[in-house]
Amino acid sequence: MQQCRDCEFFSQDEKGRITLRCNPFETIKEPACLEKWQLLRLDTLAQYYQATLRYYQKFAPMQEKMFKFMQREMNDIEDADSWKYTDDEDEADKEGEEPGDTGSYR
Repeated sequence: MQQCRDCEFFSQDEKGRITLRCNPFETIKEPACLEKWQLLRLDTLAQYYQATLRYYQKFAPMQEKMFKFMQREMNDIEDADSWKYTDDEDEADKEGEEPGDTGSYR
């Protein structure tokens, strides 16, 4: 079995990072090559996922503040519009109907 370090598609930089330039559809020489290639791709995917999580953790406090601000704004809007709905409810109670009930259409 040929080792990856002996293959012409293998390269390693000064930091020790391994790069396989092989194409799994054309230049795979042995079945083990495909398994190694998949492991490296899976490792890369896991690294990107970890980077994404770190990115989200940086923005979590700001996101919480934004959600609280938006909730306050929505509550203020509802409070400002509450006069519209209280009058409708009072009239509906006097007539014996549910608020928002338009009656039946027969």
